[in-house]
Amino acid sequence: MLLIKNCTLYSPRFESKKDVLLCSGKIIYISSNINVPDKNFPDIHVIDGEHLTAVPGFIDLHVHITGGGGEGGFTTRVPEMQLTDFTTCGITTCIGLLGTDGTTRSMAALLAKARALELEGISTLVWTGSYEVPTRTISDSARGDIILIDKIIGIGEIAISDHRSSHPSDESIVHLASEARVGGLLSGKCGILHVHIGDEALGLKPIIEVIKKTNLPYDTFLPTHINRKKKLFIEAVEYCKMGGYVDITTGIVPEGDDAMYAADCYNILLQNNIDPEHITMSSDSGGSMPIFNEKGKLIKFGIAKPSTFLDTLKRARDNNIDLESALMPFTASPAKLLKLIGKGEIKEGMDADILLLDENLQIHTTICKGEVMIENYKIMKCGIFENPH
Repeated sequence: MLLIKNCTLYSPRFESKKDVLLCSGKIIYISSNINVPDKNFPDIHVIDGEHLTAVPGFIDLHVHITGGGGEGGFTTRVPEMQLTDFTTCGITTCIGLLGTDGTTRSMAALLAKARALELEGISTLVWTGSYEVPTRTISDSARGDIILIDKIIGIGEIAISDHRSSHPSDESIVHLASEARVGGLLSGKCGILHVHIGDEALGLKPIIEVIKKTNLPYDTFLPTHINRKKKLFIEAVEYCKMGGYVDITTGIVPEGDDAMYAADCYNILLQNNIDPEHITMSSDSGGSMPIFNEKGKLIKFGIAKPSTFLDTLKRARDNNIDLESALMPFTASPAKLLKLIGKGEIKEGMDADILLLDENLQIHTTICKGEVMIENYKIMKCGIFENPH
């Protein structure tokens, strides 16, 4: 059992000073004051939450857990991500995926890595597929993967409007979206088609055209990287006004181009009265951040990191976005859209995924499924985090 005392609680909505009691991986009781007699509960661990803010653990829905990259040749392949990459940045749930490379990186390896991270302590799920169409799967179909494999929730990331994509036709997009939706309906999962949007002028138009031609609802699609160019972001604002859902990439930052900070985009969407439940954020961590010139030649290469979540949260607060709203795209919004039961909120009966933040919005404690993963950043040898108490 674990008791957090006197923390300022955001569920992500502001709940005032609270005590939070955790047991067997769940939040079992929240009250203004919880006193547990030592003689009855000798093994209970108490964390003093005074001057700390408790928020739901972050959900990162777009992570290259087996590494991405490779656009500059074999030496630019990004290595696998490790548990502490996530826990030190407050990520308690992640969803892994393949990217450009669906050849030297496989769905089998992705699923194995997800199971390893789950055993190590954080909740981990998977998108089936990769950039290309026909896309990579484990079974004989993407629909089969969603229905039959517990960790697979939808299809992604399928690339459109990008010189690295296979430039799928409208019919191919309709087919994949239908596979995702029906797979989700039959399995009780979200059944979303998660779409990478590249630099090409078509932007979101292929998705918009598919929605116009079919009865597929807007929540079948989750386009990402919408902040890579101002023109694409302006298109995304209008897409949201039509009822669409979008994912903003925190790993994208302006570097002498017209990319936009995730927090700035979120602020503009809120100013346009877009429902926060239609907006998610993800880091693209573990993936490469290649920059190509106008001739398609690779001129720069970087790696996205999970730490951009905290950077974005701080920038949102600097933009005068209240903490409740700033937390939504990392917590409650992705949990609801992706049907992640027990995730995204601090409430009785929910999974015990909780972060304690200090006054500078730095991670003090990360709790995953009721287990303290890091506390006060005390590090032992071999990089293993230890509870200092």
